[in-house]
Amino acid sequence: MFFNSIWFALFLPIVFFLYWFVTNKKVGFQNILLLVSSYFFYACWDYRFLFLLIFSTLLDYYTGIKMSESDIKKKRRFWFWLSVSVNLGFLGVFKYFDFFSTSFAEALSHFGIQINPWTLNVILPVGISFYTFHGLSYVIDIYQGKIKAEKNFIDYSVFVSFFPLLVAGPIERATHLLPQIKAKRSFDFNTAVDGLKQILWGLFKKVVIADNCAQVANAIFENSANYSGSTLVFGAIFFSFQIYGDFSGYSDIALGTAKLFGIDLLRNFAYPYFSRDIAEFWRRWHISLSSWFKDYLYIPLGGSKGGTITKIRNTFIIFLVSGFWHGANWTFIIWGFLNALCIMPSIFFNTNRNNLEIVAKGRYLPTLKELLQIGVTFSLTSFAWIFFRSKSVSLAFDYIAKIFSKSLFTIPGFSGTGLSLHLCILILFFILVEWRGKEQQYAIAKVFAKQTKLIRFSWYYLLVLLIFLFAGANQQFIYFQF
Repeated sequence: MFFNSIWFALFLPIVFFLYWFVTNKKVGFQNILLLVSSYFFYACWDYRFLFLLIFSTLLDYYTGIKMSESDIKKKRRFWFWLSVSVNLGFLGVFKYFDFFSTSFAEALSHFGIQINPWTLNVILPVGISFYTFHGLSYVIDIYQGKIKAEKNFIDYSVFVSFFPLLVAGPIERATHLLPQIKAKRSFDFNTAVDGLKQILWGLFKKVVIADNCAQVANAIFENSANYSGSTLVFGAIFFSFQIYGDFSGYSDIALGTAKLFGIDLLRNFAYPYFSRDIAEFWRRWHISLSSWFKDYLYIPLGGSKGGTITKIRNTFIIFLVSGFWHGANWTFIIWGFLNALCIMPSIFFNTNRNNLEIVAKGRYLPTLKELLQIGVTFSLTSFAWIFFRSKSVSLAFDYIAKIFSKSLFTIPGFSGTGLSLHLCILILFFILVEWRGKEQQYAIAKVFAKQTKLIRFSWYYLLVLLIFLFAGANQQFIYFQF
């Protein structure tokens, strides 16, 4: 069930009505409804993997209680490692087994040893990386004494499987979400309206920007040998807009949907393409994952304490693991490596905390220096995206080699890509709206807020009209594969 499907358009109002008008008197009934709805939502993808989600939930719920009840460190450690090893074991089997098997066979072939790799060829359960990390953060926090185990199984299950965030995040923390799930929730009209606006903007990002850019990016990447280097540059740029519109659009819809139920989810994007360096970019892109790795991997490794060598080591570890989290392919690992490499100047010169505020705060226009910094950062990011998008390392290098050929200096040709003038205008419109709203939680949060109701509603109807007129071919959300 896609967020941008007719089925979700039917599903959401039904759950909303039952939530506020049937079960609104008791939070326990609301949570049962959310859990049933979330399981139904997940089962629409593949009901067989629903049992894996339930098993993972039961495992972390039980081991969390056993850790909280035990005063003996050895027992606490046993239950902790049981949860971690089983969770990572499932993730390893479904997501990484075939990768390790084929990589091992390829490594042996370099020594003249030929073997046929044993692969499982199983379907990757949708959202497994996300709900696994939900559970891991929970058991780690219990083990470290930051929280107590949740005794109510329904409440904990909703924390793991709340349908807006279930398949593609944001990656929530028990310290943030569980208290909201347990607390009594009252309907707030302004919060619901805010949620609807965020859903609207998320849909625009996904179906107008991402899905149309996908048509152009796919045509160029899948036929890169037939295009000039200059055209391939634009292919990388269109993919940059595609993945941002796709993933941040999903996050906006997820956060907006949660607001309809009186729940506040972690922010996942903060205008990353307006960043002035790679360090700032990673504070603004997929924020919930970046903070997860910072808290549960980077800091335990020593964080920024120690010398420059330690910082460099920890930074590369974080980005390589992040790349591997995204997928079982060397392309993702190289993508992570490139991002780590690009962030090194900030480490060496200790400038990684220089740009904490949004660019040009309180100003309509950036300075020339800021504009150049944004351009360089976007270029580096788009270059790294080439590996993220490519199906293999060799195809990525072929793509890059073509960019740095003589054809880079030719006029780009877009025949067969589906690129149109209206798409270019829509992208420009999108950039301007994002820039105008860059100081808000999402771009249209305060657009025309001080204007008359007629102007505000005309603006919303314009976005709805653009969605209906220019919706691209329906594409699956990119991050569902992770």
